[in-house]
Amino acid sequence: MLNKRDMLIFISFAFMLVSCQGNPGQGPEGGDSPVSAVKPLKVDLIQPNGTNVAERIAVPKGFERIPVETGSYEEYLRQIPLKPHGSKVHLFNGELKAKEVYEAVLDVDVGERDLQQCADSVMRLRAEYLYGKGWYDKIHFNFTNGFKADYTTWTKGNRIEVSGNKVSWVKRGASSNSYEGFRSYLNMVFAYAGTLSLAKEMEHITLSDMRPGDVFLEGGSPGHAIVVMDMAQNPKNGEKLFLLAQGYTPAQEIHILENPANGKGNPWYNISFGDKLQTPEWKFTNEQLFRFYN
Repeated sequence: MLNKRDMLIFISFAFMLVSCQGNPGQGPEGGDSPVSAVKPLKVDLIQPNGTNVAERIAVPKGFERIPVETGSYEEYLRQIPLKPHGSKVHLFNGELKAKEVYEAVLDVDVGERDLQQCADSVMRLRAEYLYGKGWYDKIHFNFTNGFKADYTTWTKGNRIEVSGNKVSWVKRGASSNSYEGFRSYLNMVFAYAGTLSLAKEMEHITLSDMRPGDVFLEGGSPGHAIVVMDMAQNPKNGEKLFLLAQGYTPAQEIHILENPANGKGNPWYNISFGDKLQTPEWKFTNEQLFRFYN
């Protein structure tokens, strides 16, 4: 039996949510071998007692975390609370993720519906930061068909109505910026936005300009999105490393990815990875890095 979300997508095919599911030749179990310009660094950098990203994952010898501004999105990602060391990734229905391809689990709920997948997890982190700052006018995402779903309009008591291929705002209640309403807004966005829409509303950037908060993104069906959570640099030679986090399909808790080249204990990726970035469940090119405009 189709759940409510599946029924909405079936009825409104124009807004089909893009899956994060991998396909043969693109994930680590198929396709070309990853290209790497650096040797794997097998070392255990996990600090079990650490409660956030910066505390849990140490940097390799000779590296320092890059400086970030106080109150910035970069600092927010670095300080996101993590679940206790050894926690497993759960799906929206309580089941465990089949593959243990992660080093840590973010202490961010996944909800009770199959909504918060890969692109949705990227939007969730960005929106939570902006909501916490009270910057409601900066919270806006486009549906796959181009409809702009902005949170400010939502706070005025308006709700989004989908009828076939038509999407519109309808006045439904009193103004409110409650967190419960904010989460309802995000669920609506998750149902009708995805990797395709993100790819159209984000700015393409080069690897040399990478900073925490940027997103490796392939818009498509299937497609995938992974966020850069933190970065470190060797002050002597300028070599840069980065951490990655993802949601996936079915909807599941956001997790810090391991680096399959390094093995367990060192989830850092080197920015000099070559033409292809091989992550546990997806492969990106070095030209698929994006950034939110605001």
